Amino acid sequence: MSMKTQWDEAGENKSVTSPLSLIITAFGRVEDVRKTVTPELRSDKGESSLILIDLGGGQNRLGASSLAQVYKQLGETTPDVDSPAVLKGFYEAMQSLVADEKLLAYHDISDGGLFTTVTEMAFAGHTGVSVNLDSISYENQGSDIEVLFHEELGGVIQVRDTDKAAVLAVLAANGLAAMSHDIGSLNDSDSIIFTRNDAVVLENTRTEYRTMWAETTYQMQSLRDNPDCAKQEHEAKADTKDPGLNAKLTFDLNEDIAAPFILKGVAPKMAILREQGVNSHVEMAAAFNRAGFAAVDVHMSDILEGRLSLEEFKGLVACGGFSYGDVLGAGEGWAKSILFNDRARGEFETFFNRQDTLSLGVCNGCQMLSTLKELIPGTEHWPRFVTNKSERFEARFSLVEIQENPSAFFSGMAGSRMPIAVSHGEGHAEFANDAAVKAALASGTIAAQYVDNYGQPTMQYPNNPNGSPEGITAITSTDGRSTVMMPHPERVFRTVANSWHPDSWGEDSPWMRMFRNARKHIG
Repeated sequence: MSMKTQWDEAGENKSVTSPLSLIITAFGRVEDVRKTVTPELRSDKGESSLILIDLGGGQNRLGASSLAQVYKQLGETTPDVDSPAVLKGFYEAMQSLVADEKLLAYHDISDGGLFTTVTEMAFAGHTGVSVNLDSISYENQGSDIEVLFHEELGGVIQVRDTDKAAVLAVLAANGLAAMSHDIGSLNDSDSIIFTRNDAVVLENTRTEYRTMWAETTYQMQSLRDNPDCAKQEHEAKADTKDPGLNAKLTFDLNEDIAAPFILKGVAPKMAILREQGVNSHVEMAAAFNRAGFAAVDVHMSDILEGRLSLEEFKGLVACGGFSYGDVLGAGEGWAKSILFNDRARGEFETFFNRQDTLSLGVCNGCQMLSTLKELIPGTEHWPRFVTNKSERFEARFSLVEIQENPSAFFSGMAGSRMPIAVSHGEGHAEFANDAAVKAALASGTIAAQYVDNYGQPTMQYPNNPNGSPEGITAITSTDGRSTVMMPHPERVFRTVANSWHPDSWGEDSPWMRMFRNARKHIG
């Protein structure tokens, strides 16, 4: 129910709920997700070049292209697979180059053409690009407009200059020599420039192009969502100095502080608590198992019907998802199934008051535990979690900073700034008033805050995806034994699960530290 679109049409409120079923038409096996190439141009890898591989062989067919549609035309001739052998050669060449780690970036050209491809790669890499079209000199090449906007099969790759000869040799060995063109490189002027014969074909700043590129999305977002949030997101694209996502750690990423406790051969039992509609429980169990716990799948019906007792567990975690389809206020419905059931209420209250336990609530589970705060000691400063200020479901990769706080999960992590997955429709931390926000900050129980790419706590969307005051997104009890947070650490505890990460990270991401902290705390 969180994943639906709502809008007003002629004064009438309308909505469409996303379907409950998924139809998969095709999939491909990935041998090693760590060898994945994205469109992000890398400006930190030394001198590099861009190579265009045009499988259309210079035909530049514009039929049904984005350019044609902009001019309300369909066109006559569309791109096609003229030679399966050439397409196969392209696939095998790309697989070989990816396996040998010869590619820094990759983007196909079949959705918008060469111009769109290069600009999108520049946006992702926060860099300028200079493209020279001289090498694209087919006998019937057509106009520069056709060269820049045809959507034939093919791609643009970024390679180190030291690898260029080897890359071109691989392309040639797969029958692509005549279709491969060295077209340009990165520049320091933060401009995107296309030239031919020393004359400018197109030129503008990266920021100007990006603002134009996002204009349609901005207009749609203004009508569909909170217009203030839409404006904030659009205006943020004009910041030419924005460093983008980054990370700063105040602890040793490679130190396994749980190892001495794991070697004892004792695995404390951790209840991975879930309800109808809850997800991420498998990832959560994997993270706690990796840290030396024995994760146990515990459904709420096990507690309500007396099949399991929380007295046998050292910790519990309420996982994220859509309990009861969010129709009862997301996690609040889950919490009330405990508060209004004598057996469950007694189980949880006893557990929370034991001094040897830990508890964690994430996303939907964050909302659930926050609603149970009358049962949890030291949580008088905890807020409610309500609908995002953006009025939409937020699925993003956001930046947070760990604050100095007593949480057992965040011991030794204060000052660390790390990206993390967020996925929620009701993540706005709602306090009674401004005084309550100040009291929470003064209490020292704020565990994490959303920060902008400069590292400052922020209210600006989308760096703060839900509009929580002071960017508050995690809070702990005064004794540190119970912590709730809206983002999903269990979805990014392995480095490979992060959509962006520094090259220096190994198998475990920094978020693994909080699970190992829990194991160390239990002892």
